[in-house]
Amino acid sequence: MVADVGPPIFLMALGLILWLAVTASVAGISIQTIGMILFIAGAIWLVVEMIQARSAGTRERVVEEPVAYRDRRI
Repeated sequence: MVADVGPPIFLMALGLILWLAVTASVAGISIQTIGMILFIAGAIWLVVEMIQARSAGTRERVVEEPVAYRDRRI
């Protein structure tokens, strides 16, 4: 299973842009703080996606032994 890393990376990029590149200010709202929050949320989301992809990959590799049975003639 492949992790879907596109949305978290987009969120991290948007957060970094707001955090580091935007100097505008809005009354009562810190754009830099919102950018930092978006970046951290994207990083956590990315870590969760990677953990889920890794655990799903290990479950798929489990191969069960074939069940042995006797042929019965009727």
